[in-house]
Amino acid sequence: MGLSTHVLDTMHGTPAAGMSVALWATGAGAPRLIKQLVLNADGRNPDGLLLDASSLQRGTYRLVFEVAAYFKARGVVLPEPNFLDQVNLDFGVADPAAHYHVPLLVSPWSYSTYRGS
Repeated sequence: MGLSTHVLDTMHGTPAAGMSVALWATGAGAPRLIKQLVLNADGRNPDGLLLDASSLQRGTYRLVFEVAAYFKARGVVLPEPNFLDQVNLDFGVADPAAHYHVPLLVSPWSYSTYRGS
């Protein structure tokens, strides 16, 4: 159990290798940075889970995906300002004993997400 993510680049049809991601706790008070990482060749956290079962707590979180920087690094010419710069996904964890998988499908102009398995 725990929290995981996976990012797929729908423009190129590949995992989003090299994209920077940050995980924040957004409950009471100011948001608190939990972890920053760069996705591996499979578009996943190289260390596995973002939070393991013992670290995942009931509450609200935010994943911040550095979309524009990723596509610029891939050589995609983007307009200024970028249509998407960062994608911020705010989500809640109601049952910390369950697995929460938060995937992102992204292009420079669109994104979608869902609670995966």
